Amino acid sequence: MRRLLDRLLPKSMRSQVTTIPVIRLHGAIMSGGPQFRPTLSLASTASVIEKAFTFADAPAVAISINSPGGSPVQSRLIYKRIRDLAAEKNKQVLVFVEDVAASGGYMIAVAGDEIIADPSSIVGSIGVVSASFGFPELLKKIGIERRVYTAGENKAVLDPFKPEKKEDVERLKALQLEVHGTFIDLVKERRGARLKDDPDLFTGLFWSGKRGLELGLVDSLGDMRSVLKQRFGEKTRLRLITPPRGLFGRRLGVFGTRQGFSAPDIAAAAAGGLLEAAEERSLWARFGL
Repeated sequence: MRRLLDRLLPKSMRSQVTTIPVIRLHGAIMSGGPQFRPTLSLASTASVIEKAFTFADAPAVAISINSPGGSPVQSRLIYKRIRDLAAEKNKQVLVFVEDVAASGGYMIAVAGDEIIADPSSIVGSIGVVSASFGFPELLKKIGIERRVYTAGENKAVLDPFKPEKKEDVERLKALQLEVHGTFIDLVKERRGARLKDDPDLFTGLFWSGKRGLELGLVDSLGDMRSVLKQRFGEKTRLRLITPPRGLFGRRLGVFGTRQGFSAPDIAAAAAGGLLEAAEERSLWARFGL
C-alpha cells in the first residue's frame, strides 16, 4: 500500500525508501520434478524473474543463488531470461551466493553484473558431468533376458544392461566437450578480464568464495542485506518476490494449477521421484552439503 501511495504522490513528496526486489533461486536445476520437491527450471522461475524486473523505481534486482547445478540447458535458459530482462529494463543485477553456486548454479550466477559471495561459499565447477550405472551381469544372475528392438544402429547406445562400448563413450565425451565449450565461452564473455589466468579454472574444480575472489569468479565478499544497505542507503528495503498464490493463499503451479496434496499425488510423487531425489542428493553431496 505504501508503495502504491508513493507512486501517486509527486516525487518531491515521496518517501526516500529504496525497494530492491529479491529473487531466491535455490535448489538443483532440472526440467520438471515433483511438486513436493521444487527444482529450478525456466518454467518454475520465469514468473518471479519477470515480476522482479517490473519494479520501475528499483535501481537493481538482487538474486540469491544456492544451487549445485544440474541441467545445462535449463541453467542457460534461466541465465538468458535474466540477461534479456536486465537489458530490456535497464536494471543492474546483483547476485549473492549462499552455500554454493557451482556448475549450472555458477552459470546462472554470471548473469549478474556483480557476484558477491560469502568467504565460505563454494563457487566454480565449470565443467560437464554425466553419470549412470551399469548392470551387464545382473540380468544373467537373476535369470532375466533383456530384449531391445531399435530402428537405427545407435538408438540404444550406453544401455546400462549391456557392456560398455569404447565408441559410445567417445561419442558421449565429444558431446560433453561441446557443452563444456559453450559454458566456458559464456563465463569468459561475462567475466572478461576479471578472470585470472589459472590452468585449473575450467577443469571442473571448485573453490571457496575467498579463493573465488582471487580467481575472478566473484567480485566481492559479503551478504545481501549489508551490501544493499551500504550501496543504496540504510532505508533500503528488500522485497522478496514469490510465486503467485491462488484465491485462498495456496501457491499456484507453473500453469496456475493449485498444488494439492491428495493421496494419489503423494503416491505418484513418491513412486516417480526416487531417482530424481537420488540425483539431486548426489549433486549436493559433491560439495559436502
